[in-house]
Amino acid sequence: MSWEKTLDSYGAVIEERLKKFLAEAVKEAGDYHPFIEKVYSDLEEFMLRKGKRLASCSTLLTYKGYTGKVDDKILDVCVGIELYRHAILVHDDLVDMDNLRRGGSTLHKKFMESYDPYTPRFGEGTAVFAGNIAYSLALKSIMNSGFSEEKLGKVLLLLSEGYREVNESQILDLLFEFKDIDVNEWCVMAGKRAASLFKVTILIGAILGDAPEKDYSMLGEAAENMGYSFDIQDDIIDSFAPEDQYGRPPCVDIATGKKPLHVIHALNSVEQEKSEALRCLLGKKNLNRGEIELVRTVLRESGGLEAAKKTSKKHAKKARELLTKTSLTDDVKEFFNSFIVYIEKSLDWYK
Repeated sequence: MSWEKTLDSYGAVIEERLKKFLAEAVKEAGDYHPFIEKVYSDLEEFMLRKGKRLASCSTLLTYKGYTGKVDDKILDVCVGIELYRHAILVHDDLVDMDNLRRGGSTLHKKFMESYDPYTPRFGEGTAVFAGNIAYSLALKSIMNSGFSEEKLGKVLLLLSEGYREVNESQILDLLFEFKDIDVNEWCVMAGKRAASLFKVTILIGAILGDAPEKDYSMLGEAAENMGYSFDIQDDIIDSFAPEDQYGRPPCVDIATGKKPLHVIHALNSVEQEKSEALRCLLGKKNLNRGEIELVRTVLRESGGLEAAKKTSKKHAKKARELLTKTSLTDDVKEFFNSFIVYIEKSLDWYK
C-alpha cells in the first residue's frame, strides 16, 4: 500500500473517532450557551475539512509499529493529536492574517463573517480563545484514553514541551519578517517548528507502544530530520506550486514578508542585484503575475532554490537511515520511508 493510501485509510478511522468526540463537545457547549455552541460547531467544521491527518497518523503508525495493533486507546490519543495540531493552526492563521485554510475560511475569518467583517477584533479574539479550547480538548481526549498514569505523564510532558517550542518558533518566524537573518538562525527557528511536531507525534506513539529504550534517540533524531525536510519542501511549494494544485495563491509567504530557507539563501546571494530585487517584493501584498514570476526567477538564478533543495534532501536521507535502524515493523518503516522519498522527489517538480 502506498503511503498516501495508508494515510487515507488510517486517517479515515481517526476522523470517525474525531467526529464523535467533536459532536459530544458541541452538545456540551450547547448546554452552556448557544453562542459557545456555535464556536464549537465552527471549530468542528474547521477540523473536519479534508486533510491528510499526517500528525495523528504518525502517532498511530508508530504505536502500531511496536504493538502490531490499532486499539481504542490509541485512537483517543490520535483525536487529541488532531486537536493539538489544529490549536496551533488556528493561532498560526490568525498571526499570518490568512483568510483560507483547506478551501474554507480560517477560523478568525469565520467569526468575523458572523458579525462585523469590517471590525476584526471580535473574530480575532474569539479565534485566540477557540485555539486555547482546542488545546484543552486535546488534553482531555488524551487523559481519558485509558493508558497508564505513568505513560500519560510522559506523553503530556512531551506534548506541553512541544507546544512551548512551537510557540517559541512562531515568535521567531514573526520576528524574522522584520530583520535580516542567516541560514543558521533559520535552522534554530525551524528546529522547533515542523521538526518539533514530527518529534512529538512520533515519540508519543513510541512511548505508548513500549518502544525499546535504544529506539528513542534514533526516532527523535529521525523525526527532527523529517521535519526539517518537510518544512523546506512545504515552503518551496508555497513559492512555486500553481494555485489549482495548492489551493491558495502562490508566494503567500513572501507577500506576508516571511523568510523561508530558499528566500534566505537568495537574500544572502553574492549577486546583490538579484537579492535586492527580491527584498523589494518581500511583504508586498497582492503580488501580480509578473512579480510572482520575478520572485521565482530570482530564487532560481540566485541559487536559493537549489541550496534549499539540497538541505531538504540531506535531512531526508538522514531520517531514512535512522528509521532503518529502529525496531519498528517493516510495514511502518516502509510507510515513513515512502513518505520521505516522496518529499525528496517532489522537490524536483519545482525548477
